Formats: sequence, structure tokens, C-alpha cells
Amino acid sequence: MSFHEQPHRRFNPLKNEWILVSPHRAKRPWQGQQDIQDTAVRPAHDPDCYLCAGNERAGGLRNPDYKNVFIFDNDFAALMPSAGCRVEKDKPLFRAALANGACRVMCFSPDHGKTLPEMPVADIRTVVDSWAAQEKELSAVHAYVQIFENKGAMMGCSSPHPHGQIWATDYVPAEPEREDAAQAEWFEQHQSAMLLTYAAQEADDGARTVAQNDHWIAVVPYWASWPYEILLLPRFAVQHMHALAPEERDALADIMKAVTIAYDNLFQTSFPYSMGWHGAPSATPDAPHWQLHAHFYPPLLRSASVRKFMVGYEMLAEAQRDLTPEAAAAHLRATDKIHYRSQR
Repeated sequence: MSFHEQPHRRFNPLKNEWILVSPHRAKRPWQGQQDIQDTAVRPAHDPDCYLCAGNERAGGLRNPDYKNVFIFDNDFAALMPSAGCRVEKDKPLFRAALANGACRVMCFSPDHGKTLPEMPVADIRTVVDSWAAQEKELSAVHAYVQIFENKGAMMGCSSPHPHGQIWATDYVPAEPEREDAAQAEWFEQHQSAMLLTYAAQEADDGARTVAQNDHWIAVVPYWASWPYEILLLPRFAVQHMHALAPEERDALADIMKAVTIAYDNLFQTSFPYSMGWHGAPSATPDAPHWQLHAHFYPPLLRSASVRKFMVGYEMLAEAQRDLTPEAAAAHLRATDKIHYRSQR
């Protein structure tokens, strides 16, 4: 019997935590809900969408007649630019600190009906360039810049118009802070960047690789918690998105399209996920232990509507999965390379 057949735990070195894998449960008959193929034609412009070009937003301002990427300050921002610096720490069990920052919305294109996998690679490259420019601008005055996208109503997305967000904070948030500590510890012990080493080893192995090119590799990580989770990694040393060279940005746009097409084609639906970029904190421009990377956390498990719930054991003990990362990667690799909507 191997680890691929028996219950076992895998270690996540980025978070210094374990996950329970129960591969024998995947042998249950795959008779989950069967869904109708999502082939609905979405309009390029929706007069009722508050993110479409020329429309009035929920906050009362009107969008310009934008032609590519459009970025604006979030009308309902979670952070304020000058909340102050008050800290309460007299009572150890009731500590608090004011949080300063900025929140922006990025519309990927004026086309209301096309998400990233349906956009031309050249347009995705424009998104990459915009991410890099925003990171560079905001990191000059903030401790950390978090770029992310919530795709789909299942992930709490408030608008179907293809868009992402950028939050910049005067502190390093909990998740990148944990990754910073883990990568620094690895570098001290091994004198190499953890994720650069990991990318090379995954490329050699191939069992968990979903897509790759000369500059990037997308894998279902060995320690994945979500069924079809993906870790997108550069195959070269880089700590910040704005440091990417032109050819590296071209390759990133190409693999972003490949990964998101695989997602959509898996269940013939616009695949929901939360995706976000982690890079070195702004105050550490020379951070050889860091590697820029993106996490994709999609909830779907067996169909377009059957999801994995992180409840019970996951909330009270540790993350658990039935489908092994190797099986998940194989499912994604086997999908058609052409988006299913393009084949109608």
C-alpha cells in the first residue's frame, strides 16, 4: 500500500501546518450531480451592471467609457487612507490597532461577458501589466499590497463583471506574514528559496503539474487543501510582480489563460475561485528567501454545483481532502485546451 491509497497527512511548508488526505474515499462511485453545460451567451455590455463602461456605480459615480483595464478606488472600501495609528495594548486579551490602507477595484476589460479564460492573451497581458503597476505604486507608501480576484457568486463576488481587487495596508497581513516566516526559516536552513526549489522539483516530477512554460509552472500543490487548488510559480528568482521582465509577463499571461481554461472545461462552467498574489512585503526589496506566487482556491468538488465544504473536522481540527493532488492534477491536465464556449 502507498500513500496514494492509505489515509495520510501531508505537510504544508508555507504555513507550517498539516493536512489530512483520505484517498480511499475517492473510490466511492462518482455519481454526483450532473449539471447542464453552461453555454449561455452573456452580453458584452449590461446596462444594469455598475462596473460596465459608461454606467453609474452603486456609489453614485459614473464609469468612463473605458476600452481596456479600468481601475478606481472602491466606493465601499474596507480600509481608510488615514485611520490614524492608535494602538490599544494595555489588556493582552483585548488588543486592537487602527488599520490604514487603500482599496481599489480593477475591471479586467469592458466586456461584461468574458472572464479571463475567454480573453485574448494580449488582453490578459494588459491585466498583468496593470497588476505590476499598481503593486509598484502602492508599495511605495504601504507595507503590503494584496492583489486578488473573487470569481463567481459562489465565492461571494458582488458583480458578474470580470474584475479583481487590490488592497494595500500599512501592515503585513496574517497569511503573507506566515509565508514570510516559513520561507525565511527555509532559506536559513537550506540557503535556497523554498518555492524556487519546489518549482524545480515539481517540474521534474510532473505528477501534480497542470500547465507549464519556460518561465512558469502551475501545480496542484503536494499539500493542497481545496480539491482543485493551484499554486502558480515562477521558475526563476523574483520577489515582486513589478520586477517581471517583458517575456516573463508574456509567459504569465499565457499560463493564466491555460490554467483558467482548464478550470472552466473541467465541469463546463465558469469555474469559481478566489485567486491572489503573494510577494515580498514592501519594506523588504532584497528578500532572497521570497518567491512571488499566486494561489487559486476553488471550491468545486464533483460538478458545477457540488462543492467542498471546509466544516466540521476542517474547522475544528485540520484541513482534509479525499481527492489526492495527483488525481486532481490529472483531471485538469486531461481537459481540452480550447475553451468549451469557443467550440459551440
